[in-house]
Amino acid sequence: MLFYLPVTKAWLIQLVISLALICHSSYRGIIQLLADLFDTAISLGTVHSLLVSAASQATRINGSQDLSAIRVGLQDEIFQGDQPVLAGVDASSIYCYLLAEAEHRDEDTWGIHLLDAKAQGFDPDYTIADAGAGLRAGQRAALGDTPCHGDVFHIQHQCETLANLLGRLAQGAATRRQRLEQRMAKARLKGQGNTLSSKLAKARKAEAHALKLAKDVKTLFGWLERDILALAGLCFEARCELFNFIVTELEHREHLDSARIRPVRIALARQRDNLLGFAKVLDNKLEEIAQRFQVPDYQVRALCLLQRKPKTSQAYWMGRDQLNQQLAWKFHAVWGALVNAMAETHRSSSLVENLNGRLRNYFFLRRNLGQGYLDLLRFFLNHRVFMRSERPERVGKSPAELLTGKPHPHWLELLGFERFRQAPIPA
Repeated sequence: MLFYLPVTKAWLIQLVISLALICHSSYRGIIQLLADLFDTAISLGTVHSLLVSAASQATRINGSQDLSAIRVGLQDEIFQGDQPVLAGVDASSIYCYLLAEAEHRDEDTWGIHLLDAKAQGFDPDYTIADAGAGLRAGQRAALGDTPCHGDVFHIQHQCETLANLLGRLAQGAATRRQRLEQRMAKARLKGQGNTLSSKLAKARKAEAHALKLAKDVKTLFGWLERDILALAGLCFEARCELFNFIVTELEHREHLDSARIRPVRIALARQRDNLLGFAKVLDNKLEEIAQRFQVPDYQVRALCLLQRKPKTSQAYWMGRDQLNQQLAWKFHAVWGALVNAMAETHRSSSLVENLNGRLRNYFFLRRNLGQGYLDLLRFFLNHRVFMRSERPERVGKSPAELLTGKPHPHWLELLGFERFRQAPIPA
C-alpha cells in the first residue's frame, strides 16, 4: 500500500534529528536511510547543519534550566577514546545536569563545569562519586564544603574481584596437590615414593594457607557488604568500628599476598568516611522520624534493621508484629516514613553509570563528539518521556518533568518544530 508523507523542510529536519537521537544513527546512516526508505536525497553537510542548528536551541534550553531542586548529584567520567566526557545526574529524577566534553579530568576542569552548574542553582546536599582525585578536588573548589560520598559499588566490586581471585588461587593449589598425590601413588608402586614426599608436603601446606586466606578474605568482605555498607544497618559510629576491624584484619593477612591485598586494604582505609557518608544521612533521617512521631530512637532503628530480613521469613514477621505492638497506632506512620527515608538515601552512583552505558550507544559510531552534539543529546535524554520504569511514578514523564514537577511540550516542539500528525480518517 502506498501512502503519502509530507517531505517538507520542517518534516525533514524533524526526521534527521529523530534518527540521530532515537535510532543512534550516524550521519551517513541517516543519509542512507532517507534514500532507501523515503526516496529523499540529502547531503552530509545538510545533516550536519540541521543538527548544529538544533543543538544551538538545545544548549539555550539546557542553560536556562533551574537546578536548585537537585538534592543529590551523581558524578562520573566516561571516555570516548582518550577523550573524557564529564557526566552528572540527579539521583531522584535522573535529570542529566552535566554532559561535557573535556581535554582533561583534573581539578580545574571539573571545577569550571560545576561552577557553571552552580550558576544555574546547583547546590546539592551531597554528591556521590568514585575515588577520582580530580573530580573530588574540583567539587571542593566549586562547591566548598558540600560532601562527596563514596560510591559503594566500586569498592564492593574491587573487594569481590580480590575474593574471587584468591579463591581461584586456592583452587589451583588444591589441583596441584591432587596431581602430586596421583604422581606419589604411581611412584610408590615403583618403590620411589620418597622422591615426591617433600614436594607433596609443601603442596599440602601451600593449599592449606591458600584455602584459609581465601576463606578469611571472603568472610571479611561478606561482613563488609552485609553489615557495614548495607543501607539497613547500625549507626555511623558502629559501622566505623566494624570497618576498622575489617581493615585491621586485612592488614594482618597482607604479608601472605601483599601485591593483591595491599591495594584493596589501602583503598578501604582511605575511603572509609566517604563510603560511610550515607550512614550519617540515614542516622539524621531516623533521628528526625523519632522526634516527629515522639517514639524511642531504638525502635526506629529496629524497624530499619528489620528491612535486612527477607519478607518471606518468619523472623521478619515476628519482628514486625513485636514492633507493631510496641508502637501501637503510630506503627504504620513510622513505617511509611522510614521506608521513604531509606528509599531517598543513596549509596552509589549507579544511575550515572547507567547513563554512561546508554551514552556508549551514541558514542561508538563517532570519532569526534563535539560539545554541540552532547548538548543536543543531553536535552533529548532529559525531555524524552520514560516508556517504562521499575518506579511507576516515572512512567510517562521525562526527567525534566520529574525534576520540576511541571509538564512540558514534546521535545521536538521545544526545539521549535511542529510535529507531524495524520489527518483524521473520513467517516
